[in-house]
Amino acid sequence: MAQSRILIVEDEPLVRRAFERILQDEHEVVCVGSISEAISALEGLKFSAIVSDVDLPDGSGIDLLKTVRKRDADVAFVVVTGYPSVDSAQDSVNFGAFRYLTKPVDFAALRDAVGRAARLSHLARLQRGVAESIAPPRRVLTELELRFEAALEGLWVAFQPIVGWGQRRAVGYEALVRTDEPSLARPVDLIEAAERLGRLSDVGRIVRARVADAIPSLPPEVLAFINLHAIDLHDEELSDPRSPLAPFAARVVLEITERASLETVENVTQNVAALRALGFRLAIDDLGAGYAGLTSVTHLEPEVVKLDMSLVRGVDSNHTKQHLIRSFANVCSELGMMVVTEGVETVAERDTLLGLGCDVFQGYLFGKPARAIVAPTF
Repeated sequence: MAQSRILIVEDEPLVRRAFERILQDEHEVVCVGSISEAISALEGLKFSAIVSDVDLPDGSGIDLLKTVRKRDADVAFVVVTGYPSVDSAQDSVNFGAFRYLTKPVDFAALRDAVGRAARLSHLARLQRGVAESIAPPRRVLTELELRFEAALEGLWVAFQPIVGWGQRRAVGYEALVRTDEPSLARPVDLIEAAERLGRLSDVGRIVRARVADAIPSLPPEVLAFINLHAIDLHDEELSDPRSPLAPFAARVVLEITERASLETVENVTQNVAALRALGFRLAIDDLGAGYAGLTSVTHLEPEVVKLDMSLVRGVDSNHTKQHLIRSFANVCSELGMMVVTEGVETVAERDTLLGLGCDVFQGYLFGKPARAIVAPTF
């Protein structure tokens, strides 16, 4: 893949320069300070991704996003703002923004978002199979839509055991989305396509229906863990008593992932209360991996906390990780929250975690994701 070209639209010189330094090692970077300058740059150059502030001296970055969408369906758009709001987040989703980041921006998150955006844009242009200069923009979206529809048709759920070591039994199984469509076989690519097309709810509804079909085959008292994107909290079907999953709510833990900050989701407290009224339990996924984790804990007051595998890997030889995990485990225990440690792969990691006060594990040491409900290995 040739080096991608990124357009940064930011009126604050220090922020603009910081973004440029972060991205210039992997991308060709063009920087401008206004919408008018951005449009001028777009007249003469083709970009893989645009990173734009919302508040610009000659208008809104959302207006720039709307303009870009009319001209180029290929380019991925990353919205950045120091003043996040439900309206700007919703407008970003409605007009096809790839990411919505809040200032101060985590540089690793920015680098990752821009890298993924550039790759997805490159993939979309490859899918057209014709020269960029003459391809009708709508064709790209149609190709992505067709592949996404194929991914939905081939969507299935893999199950990975979550074990209670003291009881030597499975206490739950996490449902993990999979698809037989090769171009979107990686879950991250499927979710990114759903985000770009505004189809996250379609993925969520199918996954939940698949899990509802599988729950009767789970051993008694075993829980089903299901991932939710934060945007799924807007889906009325999720809290509908007539939904396929509602009859099994008492056996379901809904894991809120950190792909979208809960700060941008409207009526979080009310939505969470409606889910709990049906009997669902809530979990925070990947705690310790990102800036939003503790904020999510205060918003949701979850029954379960899942520690990210980045904390678990090599914990047996890393005293800093041991201190962090012990602290998380102690605080969560005081709050009455179950702690699940993800990504356990070795006996040494397991034994170290036991010594730190953790005894509910998930990882390849106990079982890999599989189509069928497979008993864990101890």
